[in-house]
Amino acid sequence: MVNIRLAKSSDLPVLEQMMYELHNEHHVACPQHFKSAEAVMEEKRIADYLESPEGLVFVALCDHRCIGFVSGHFADLVSSVSKTVLMGSIDEFYVLSSYRGQGVGSQLFQRIEKEFEDYGVQQVFVEVWDFNQSAVKLYQKLGFSHHIHCLRKGIR
Repeated sequence: MVNIRLAKSSDLPVLEQMMYELHNEHHVACPQHFKSAEAVMEEKRIADYLESPEGLVFVALCDHRCIGFVSGHFADLVSSVSKTVLMGSIDEFYVLSSYRGQGVGSQLFQRIEKEFEDYGVQQVFVEVWDFNQSAVKLYQKLGFSHHIHCLRKGIR
């Protein structure tokens, strides 16, 4: 059985390890675009989410062991071309590989989505790279649809 709860400062060591693994997986899959996990960890801290009133971190526990987490924040999305909307953003999302495909990610997302809803968030946004098809499929299963198509072309 999986239990989802708000992260605590005592969770930071395992959260930092999982965040490292997340960014390492991205770097290994696409090194031409992603920094090394070490470089990311020098710039990004999961503790910042715990310290911010707009930040959220939820952990998934199985037998008192942290097996995944989701982090996000909420803010007004202000644009010169679209209407302002209070939006939630999924920033980091990770489940240990041995627990993937068992609904843990869906449970984590549902919990953060509920918190966003309680704060009055109107829309939830996430960025996912095309190479990460398992994440794309999960987000589609969770009700996400394409919003903006961001294309890339190398010059040389």
